[in-house]
Amino acid sequence: MAIITGGSFKEISPDDIKVRTTELNQLIDVIQEDISGSVTRKSYQVFVTGGIGPGVTSSLFQTVFDQDFTLQTANPIFDVTIGLSEQGNTVTNSSIGQEASSGKLLFSEKTVMMREKIDIYRQYASNLLGNANARFTVPFGDSDSPVNEAVFLSFKRLFARDQVKRETFAIRMFRSASFSLANDNGEEQAYGAATAAGRQSNIDKKSDKGEAIFTDIGAASNQRRTFGGEVANIVNASNTAEEVGLIFYDSGTVVLDAAKVFSGSQHMSGTISGMFNALSADTARHSGATQAGETILGSPSFQDPSAQGSNPNGKQDATLIPDLFVSASVDDIVDHICETRFGDGSLTGITFQNITNINSTLIFCRASADEFNYSSNPTFKDTAGRINVVDAGQEETQRSFVFPTTVGLHDEQGRLLAVAKTSRPIEKNDEKDITFRVRLDF
Repeated sequence: MAIITGGSFKEISPDDIKVRTTELNQLIDVIQEDISGSVTRKSYQVFVTGGIGPGVTSSLFQTVFDQDFTLQTANPIFDVTIGLSEQGNTVTNSSIGQEASSGKLLFSEKTVMMREKIDIYRQYASNLLGNANARFTVPFGDSDSPVNEAVFLSFKRLFARDQVKRETFAIRMFRSASFSLANDNGEEQAYGAATAAGRQSNIDKKSDKGEAIFTDIGAASNQRRTFGGEVANIVNASNTAEEVGLIFYDSGTVVLDAAKVFSGSQHMSGTISGMFNALSADTARHSGATQAGETILGSPSFQDPSAQGSNPNGKQDATLIPDLFVSASVDDIVDHICETRFGDGSLTGITFQNITNINSTLIFCRASADEFNYSSNPTFKDTAGRINVVDAGQEETQRSFVFPTTVGLHDEQGRLLAVAKTSRPIEKNDEKDITFRVRLDF
């Protein structure tokens, strides 16, 4: 490589080239209403069932944006979806056997998208663990603590950049859903004991109790690597011994164990999408189900507390796990998590710092006192071949000087590779040694 100025080249030696890597951090702050809002969270509806009733239409994931996603200036922040481990009790207890020809698991018609939920889990396991048949474990590497019901958050490259910085991630969530069976004091009651004050479904009601902050605190002192790169446990900030999920820093992916993040045994009830072509007599007794294509999880009917929901087990006391994760579509589950578990205020819902790796090549272009004091510009000389001077009469005594503004970098064949500009002209004469530092970032 060479530099050229004034019509002359100078070779750059390897000692004049240095390579450096620096890190740039950016704070990412996702507010609650961006996650819970209907105009900032986009569903794609690429899955459609068939065979019974109008069917169920759902996405395989949803995307959270930093503003109304219909605007051209909106930026996607992260994707959110859920998955089920094929080896977990939620799947094995819901399966009714295998298809003889293909070996695929078979499920009741009262379940929705079970194969898709399994495939989503397998896809993340393949990308992050290197084996589609592997199971996520919390804490990481503890085979006795598998994640059977997972919530996946995948941050976009625009925000995660090259890596999420350790010990900067935090997420604020409500562990409890709103009470569907409450007395006049707001306390959850048993069936039949609840008064009219709290007789409602809770699938789409915003939570206001059990707020917790989960973070990757302690990750710097316990560094682990796997197929998907650096990984650490996510813990409860108020009790760091309670591990609830994993964060994969290189891919910008968070895996939350739904059974540990949320109260999985809490009663859930309400209307969800289902493959029903007409309202059954039992379904009609429930408030909320108004049209075909809907079904009831649990029993939100308190006029008739004995009425049972149409989830797979027909249970009146349906719970988040396994009932909602089995009976509801991916959209219904993601809607419940995003709309009810994050709140709708302007507080921080998720925050972290990213890392952008800047690779720099520093090229030191050195001009000694006797070099580059002349210009090949025709106006530099008069018609007699003498240097044009500032003051007349000094043609024979004026020393040559120039004001460089540009450095050109050429290859061995003289082809121009890059051009560097100075912020202002710099005087160069035979009394000055000047070094131009050219920085190439990529």
